[in-house]
Amino acid sequence: MRPIITLKEKVLYSADLIRCWYEAWGGKVYVSFSGGRDSTVLLDLVRRLYPDVPGVFVNTGLEYPEIVRFVKETPNIVTLRPKMPFHQVIEKYGWPVISKEQSQFLFEIRTGSSSKLKDLRLHGNRWGRGKVSEKWKFLIAAPFKISHKCCEVLKKRPMKEFAKKSGMQPFIGNMAEESALRAADAWRYSCNAYECKRPTSKPLTWWTQDDVKRYIQHTGIPYSSIYDMGYDRTGCMFCLFGVHMNCPNKIQTLKTTHPKQHDFIVNKLGAKEVLDFIGVPYE
Repeated sequence: MRPIITLKEKVLYSADLIRCWYEAWGGKVYVSFSGGRDSTVLLDLVRRLYPDVPGVFVNTGLEYPEIVRFVKETPNIVTLRPKMPFHQVIEKYGWPVISKEQSQFLFEIRTGSSSKLKDLRLHGNRWGRGKVSEKWKFLIAAPFKISHKCCEVLKKRPMKEFAKKSGMQPFIGNMAEESALRAADAWRYSCNAYECKRPTSKPLTWWTQDDVKRYIQHTGIPYSSIYDMGYDRTGCMFCLFGVHMNCPNKIQTLKTTHPKQHDFIVNKLGAKEVLDFIGVPYE
């Protein structure tokens, strides 16, 4: 039977990871800060030990107004912007739908030149992995582009450029429970990945969403008001990853909380065509 690790023990373990990372880079570190609940807790953990560590926020243009407001109210935050706006990303690469993994597989089938890779994405490896799910194979013929590149263009590139120019190394608020890929990375590289191509520290790796909520409740630290408006997760307003999984989904909720943004994505950007094809409601 696995031992139960308390929140207090996780806080202490995270603090050890933070100290090791800070000392390893001589204090040249920063917190990747999205304004969401997870990174808010991470920023608090880091600044309880090292108050002067900056946060770095990428304003993609897709952030909820409440998130942008909260970031502006948080001291010592560097704000970055991507070079390409969202509408150009979906025009050039395609819509982020279903999941990052499935979008990547669909993108590679539809645009790749390697027949071997296409065969893998269609049929999987000998264990049946690495392929487009049977449920979503109809999207291969979708009348719109599909891609996993949105996050890379809008968030990762500005962060990579900042890290390269500043020589600083990041704390990131990823948690293993969020996806199988992140769990695999956690086991493969550990929480403090010093030897990776892009070194990162992930002090919240073994936390859960319940841990994050309890930490905020116990400490009383401020957080974005977006979480009091019916949202449990935030991210980019117009991202369609996982939109098929909840009822009401994030686009339906957006109509209630942010009707102007809802009209923009559905009618101006063309998400109506995408969601109709997938069979996901948006009203």
